[in-house]
Amino acid sequence: MYLCGMRKHFLSIIFLAFAAWLMPSCKSTQKIGQKDDGLIQINLVQVNDVYEIAPVNQGREGGLARVASIRKKYVSANPNTLLIMAGDFLSPSVYNSLKHEGKAIRGKQMVAAMNAAGFDIAIFGNHEFDIREQELQERINESTFDWISSNAYHKKSNALTPFVKTSGKMSQPLPEYQIRRFRDADGTEAKIGFIGIVLPFNKATYVGYTDPLGKAAELYARIRDSVDAVVALTHQFIEDDIRLAESLPGLAAIIGGHEHDQRFTVVNGIPISKALANARSAYITGLTINTRRKKVRVKSSLEPIDEKITPDSLTQQVVDHWVRISDESLSSMGFQAKDVLIASGEPLEGRETYVRSQPTNLTKLIVAAMHAAAPKADIVLLNGGSVRVDDVLQMPLTQYDLVRALPFGGGIREIDIKGSLLLRILENGKANIGTGGYLHVNESLQWNEKQTQWELNEKPVQPENMYRVALTDFLLTGGEARLEFLKPGHPDIVKVYDGPASSEVASDIRKLVIEYIRN
Repeated sequence: MYLCGMRKHFLSIIFLAFAAWLMPSCKSTQKIGQKDDGLIQINLVQVNDVYEIAPVNQGREGGLARVASIRKKYVSANPNTLLIMAGDFLSPSVYNSLKHEGKAIRGKQMVAAMNAAGFDIAIFGNHEFDIREQELQERINESTFDWISSNAYHKKSNALTPFVKTSGKMSQPLPEYQIRRFRDADGTEAKIGFIGIVLPFNKATYVGYTDPLGKAAELYARIRDSVDAVVALTHQFIEDDIRLAESLPGLAAIIGGHEHDQRFTVVNGIPISKALANARSAYITGLTINTRRKKVRVKSSLEPIDEKITPDSLTQQVVDHWVRISDESLSSMGFQAKDVLIASGEPLEGRETYVRSQPTNLTKLIVAAMHAAAPKADIVLLNGGSVRVDDVLQMPLTQYDLVRALPFGGGIREIDIKGSLLLRILENGKANIGTGGYLHVNESLQWNEKQTQWELNEKPVQPENMYRVALTDFLLTGGEARLEFLKPGHPDIVKVYDGPASSEVASDIRKLVIEYIRN
């Protein structure tokens, strides 16, 4: 449906690549009519933070095959419709811990489903950089949709260059912005400029960032006079979107992601929309452009994505293929994906912002299960980075959901350590707030703010005493930030117990949580 308008008359491939970085990618949508009335309607269908290709909540909500059907509905009514992914779709996922044909899947299933569903544009979210550099490159190359990257760059030897998309022998840099041309049935034409901003959160070694707000302002100034409207696609906190709207009052709309819960507000007349995570809803941003009066009217509406929507058959075939691969892989590991563990109750909070800064009902459940598997332990330590779902787990809770929450698995170990070392661990774990090294502990261990001391069963932790500690096996490798000293051989680790903790299932933290829930 879209025709590429990138400049084609360059003298060499090298110059072509350079020009593609500096200049926008241009697209056009055309349907020839007879009389130009100066008005054109354009629809932008938005989803964001989509980690599951199949429906969630026992099939009641979400699913990319349903998203594809929504797209078809809007395209049928108005060919000037785009389907947009506002970041976070390659990770985290159960699939990222699975292999297919000997290779880690790492988002391959998502790109395949998005291709089938007909996505037009995607931007990076912070979780796109969870996977390895080569894996991300493979996913970009496999995609049939466009990527826009305004402030995230490929970092090589401390130099920042654009990420690229390679097809055959040709590599095209991902543009900092894109201009799309639209034409309706009566011949009215309009151009929309898109920018794509991501928060500089993920510190993967192969990615570097420029300031989101500064870059957005720079690109807006560059393209505003050559288009009829500028739309910012963002993946950042709502507070940053509000600042963006306050700084650039000429934006037509901000289409965002990152929070996972549904958000909508209007700042400076600019609508800011974020749909529910896992495609449980889609926001539709309708732009009516009056090309003669140079005016843009914006109307936002919400589309719930549920059982009322018939899935697109082609996309469903792709989804079913990958679900079979997932179910077979999990079954071989001893998990029954659809088995319900908790039928009803409060959703479990697993969003990264929370599990890396405070106890949640999900982390408390995991810590309690660890303690049940290691009943002789005085202390239980869980690093927040073990929880990777970055989502709220709705009821009913299945084994699949639990594997989503703890995709890396791993067991738990027990050690005897001196109180002086325990205090050092606890202090550094507390200082790790906001990172994966933030430590969750059993409820009998508390920080007394008034006395500024750690207390076990309401008694101060004594430096000279000995304590038995159950912890994730990853923590005992010294691989966590500020906890590099926590590994066998430290003089204050008096004993390391053989193998995992007492329970047989403690060799896999997911299985011990399943056992704890069942018992």
